[in-house]
Amino acid sequence: MTAKLNTQEIYAQLRRMIIDLEIPPATRMTEQQLCNYFSVSRTPIRAALQHLASDGLVEIKPKQGCFVRNIDLELIHEYYDVRVVLENMVLGAIAKLPEPTGLIELATSWDPAARNFGSEITDELKHAEEAFHLQLAGVSQNRVLERYIGDVNEQIRVVRLFGWPDAQSVTDTYEEHWRICQAILQGDLATAQSDMTAHIRKSQDNANRVTIKQLFQNHSAEFFSDYA
Repeated sequence: MTAKLNTQEIYAQLRRMIIDLEIPPATRMTEQQLCNYFSVSRTPIRAALQHLASDGLVEIKPKQGCFVRNIDLELIHEYYDVRVVLENMVLGAIAKLPEPTGLIELATSWDPAARNFGSEITDELKHAEEAFHLQLAGVSQNRVLERYIGDVNEQIRVVRLFGWPDAQSVTDTYEEHWRICQAILQGDLATAQSDMTAHIRKSQDNANRVTIKQLFQNHSAEFFSDYA
């Protein structure tokens, strides 16, 4: 017999589905639909929805249901500005460490000659690119920075995954990640921060070209209709 999911597991799954656009923006979800979908009672569903509401991912409207947040592209672009500051703080923190544990391994994983994550634009490469920035924050040994970087990444993921315009972006990603790591390893913080800023701004420029229409295509607003 399959064990029922608890509140935290339901929350985590719904959060991931919303952030990854598996559940489209503005989707209406009722408690009954979610109870049927997860095969659980209303109690863990209500708790999970309250948690998601506190995260700003859903809006609960009495007698109407729960609605997934809409996409605010302007707000996402503001997150990119914050990201520049945070990621350069990460590099500054790493530069102060006598031996930044994990940095050599991280650099090696992004060796342009090896292309460990493939040479095509795939979901694996996209998620590896995002993970690079989280791993770099981990190298800094600053848990607050690591948490903030994670929060910003979640906020921009909706457009970031679309921001790969062509095959050249794959080559650029390997080379840019590699250069940032090498600059820090060589003690050149100024170059590392300059390269990081350029890397993020390029991603932001690509994100600026993403439209609401692109984000909604191939997604049905009736995600939970079969569980009414």
